[in-house]
Amino acid sequence: MPITTFTSRELNQDVTRAKKAAQSGPVFITDRGKPAHVLLSIEEYRRLTKERRNIADSLAMPGVAEIEFEPPRVKIGTQAADLS
Repeated sequence: MPITTFTSRELNQDVTRAKKAAQSGPVFITDRGKPAHVLLSIEEYRRLTKERRNIADSLAMPGVAEIEFEPPRVKIGTQAADLS
């Protein structure tokens, strides 16, 4: 699935081209060089917003691999139980 990028100015100048690009994948719209919005086809939007039943479905979503997420490691210690 190709990802297309348009600046806000490019989008304003050629909305039709952006809508056509959204038929084959998400269109990122940048503002001052940073991603600010995403244009999706209605089919893709509906597919992404349907109810997820489990974590595996959510992790299988397109684009998840590009998300940077590194949670801190948690150390869980054990201690003796007081059975007195």
